[in-house]
Amino acid sequence: MTLQQLEYVMAVYRHKHFARAAEHCKVTQPTLSSMIQKLEEELSVKIFDRRRQPILPTPIGLIIIEHAWSVLVRVKRLKEKVEEEKLSLNGTFYLAVLPTIAPYLIPRFLPQLMNDYPNMDIRVTELKTDDMRQAITHGDIDAGILANIEGLGDFETAHLYNEKFYVYVSKNDELFDKKAIRTVDLRGEYLWLLDEGHCFRDQLMKFCSLKSAANSKRAYNLGSIETFMRIVESGKGVTFIPELAISQLTEEQSKLVRPFAHPIPSREIIMMTGKSFVRNTLLQFLISTIQNALPQEMIISHNIKKNNVVKI
Repeated sequence: MTLQQLEYVMAVYRHKHFARAAEHCKVTQPTLSSMIQKLEEELSVKIFDRRRQPILPTPIGLIIIEHAWSVLVRVKRLKEKVEEEKLSLNGTFYLAVLPTIAPYLIPRFLPQLMNDYPNMDIRVTELKTDDMRQAITHGDIDAGILANIEGLGDFETAHLYNEKFYVYVSKNDELFDKKAIRTVDLRGEYLWLLDEGHCFRDQLMKFCSLKSAANSKRAYNLGSIETFMRIVESGKGVTFIPELAISQLTEEQSKLVRPFAHPIPSREIIMMTGKSFVRNTLLQFLISTIQNALPQEMIISHNIKKNNVVKI
């Protein structure tokens, strides 16, 4: 029995598919299948029921998976403690980022970080808040970048920055002629909002007291900020964008941006880790790198209502 075999077992359990598990582990499917089969032969049991799709563990396979996960977590923590004692910045670090943050934040720091520190292996994935919390709890990721919300007491959090929200208005909308948008102005039928489960949507729905966006919901059930921006640019409706998105806009796109009238909604972006996280040297380095890549006025923490900016 080897750690590699246990890693392969966990990969199949999580992906419920041998080919996807092999891709995740960066090995061929025959190699992964052979290693798991050898473990099954050693234990004289079947870990997975290969007749079912998606692949599911057998009852005794679930017991093996539970212990395999425990072993792998202990090994990972041992390696992390050693790296921390060496004050090392090397090794693989799994970082999750909210989909409403990643397109605007990651390009600011990751490419340069990869060039300057080639031995630092940062693996970035996009996850929603609930999935991020679960991934940290299960040890699938090391840290997450997300908006600060209630209910994170079981995790360690560190302030990264604050950003305001802006309104993105099509030229055909009656709000286009306004210099600043009040929350009471947002009563149009085509308010392009993210689907339920995005804290970005939940925060704005709460702040703006939006009852519904019926037509836009029927027209486009899912979506991303970038998708909704393209719809607005084509002449239909209104959506919302975070402050970091402003610097990526062209001159023509910038003409569609309108600030909120006071009070201005904002969100605090944080770095979240588990309570048992030990690689603090690497974490503080990442936090500093991210903050150095941002306008310094965004780093200031707004713990209370300040300068007519309200954290939501």
